[in-house]
Amino acid sequence: MKAIGIILAGGNNDRLRELCSVRAVSAIPVGSSYRAIDFSLSNMTNSNIKKVAIITQYNSRSLHDHLSSSKWWDLGRKQGGMFVFSPFLSNDNSYWFRGTADSIYQNLNYLKKSNEEYVVIASGDGVYKMNYRDVIKYHKEKNADITIVCKDLKDSGKDLHDFGIMEFDDDMRMTDFEEKPVEPMNTTASLGIYVISRTLLIKLLETVIPEGRYDFVKDIIIRYKRQLHIYGYKYDGYWNTLNNVKSYVDVNMDFLKRDIRNMFTKESPFIDTKPKDEPPAKYNIGADVKDSLVGSGSILNGHVSHSVLSRKVFSGEGSVIKDSIIMEGSYIGNNCVIENAIIDKQVVVSDDKKVIGTPDNPVIIAKGTVI
Repeated sequence: MKAIGIILAGGNNDRLRELCSVRAVSAIPVGSSYRAIDFSLSNMTNSNIKKVAIITQYNSRSLHDHLSSSKWWDLGRKQGGMFVFSPFLSNDNSYWFRGTADSIYQNLNYLKKSNEEYVVIASGDGVYKMNYRDVIKYHKEKNADITIVCKDLKDSGKDLHDFGIMEFDDDMRMTDFEEKPVEPMNTTASLGIYVISRTLLIKLLETVIPEGRYDFVKDIIIRYKRQLHIYGYKYDGYWNTLNNVKSYVDVNMDFLKRDIRNMFTKESPFIDTKPKDEPPAKYNIGADVKDSLVGSGSILNGHVSHSVLSRKVFSGEGSVIKDSIIMEGSYIGNNCVIENAIIDKQVVVSDDKKVIGTPDNPVIIAKGTVI
């Protein structure tokens, strides 16, 4: 069951507001020490997929920096490896990627020069742990043309209007697919994870792109839903996606739950990331920290509760950080109050300042801001 991987990591999302003004969604920090792309990338290598293409486009500098060495995900090897593709201009091509299908088509040589039978396609903004080998095995058993990983979001609190909603027959063959419907027909949503044979993917791309069709879901999944044998693979584990500010807060706060945190950090196979050589966090006399994650190199003096702090965060004496996310290198002065806030990287909050939002509308302070 040899397979190659493709991670679609080129997107941005206006609903993430300032968080996406300087980075792609896939590069957003998660859970104190990860980037969003670490989850799909680790799932690939943990599933013994040793050849992975990462397709980037929007605000990709920080993502490229994170992916500067493939060895952290065990992809530094002669056979296989990690390939990072961005749009390029040539005499034959003057376009940025015009859609998800087009982004793969413009890098079609990656597929044509490979020998593996299957392709696993995933997005770079999902937070989950999955063995893709189980999906490939299911794909073979069903003799499917395409297998789509899906999940029942009935009790998840997710807005179903943001997802592709699927219907199946008794054998889990897909009978209908609606992309971001006004009135969802049920609560089973596509997770944006697909298994397809390499040769079929090449054939479909070479058919739809010359017709001016560039979207993988609309122009392949939906258009060919009657002609192809498309099956759903039900996933019951933890899964979340960074498609708005609320989901970003929820994902980070989920890492404060021991069972979820341990699943990613203490249960093999692990989710890997690019390591940073920082000293341990330092808690000075008078610091009061509870129910929080604190990144390496941080120095804390004040009160921190139910919050996620990344690397090299400083909090001053008498400061209070509550229900918040503080990213790398941010400085919180003395006697400050930070509550229901997302403080991006390298922000400076001067002494005696208050940054207070609400659970439903957290304040976001953009990268490099001085308050």
